[in-house]
Amino acid sequence: MDQQSPSGTNQPFSEHQIPDAVILVVDDNEQNLELMQAFLEELGCGTLTARDGEEAIECVAKKLPDLIVLDVMMPRMSGFQVCERLKGDPRTRDIPIVMVTALNEVSDIERAVEAGADDFLTKPVHRVELLTRVRSLVRVGQMRRELDAALRDLGRLSGDS
Repeated sequence: MDQQSPSGTNQPFSEHQIPDAVILVVDDNEQNLELMQAFLEELGCGTLTARDGEEAIECVAKKLPDLIVLDVMMPRMSGFQVCERLKGDPRTRDIPIVMVTALNEVSDIERAVEAGADDFLTKPVHRVELLTRVRSLVRVGQMRRELDAALRDLGRLSGDS
């Protein structure tokens, strides 16, 4: 697992950045990893990388990311298998997963959705499309956590009455 610290520290904060987020990028191709990390730098977030499905599972066990960008075709464990495993675990099921693949058959998209993917991108990945989807899904995840916290607080308050 490689980690890159949040970038954008030399640049002024932009409303388009998500500096508190950590994104896990999983791909067995080093060039794809580097390209997606370079794209994600614009968001000012931290990134983690894994080179196959098993490494991704290990990485998530150590540090829960805010979002996972997951390649489909990988050795040892496919992206579909990783997605199913993470979505089947109560601790990790709410982590948004964007599946990325060169496959472009409708059945592949259906399989990604059935595995629990929150979104789907085809290769070559377009920078603006990746950034827009990542930013949106991370913000939805942050809002979900805020709502859950507010509901817990409300439950505690109503229990105190």
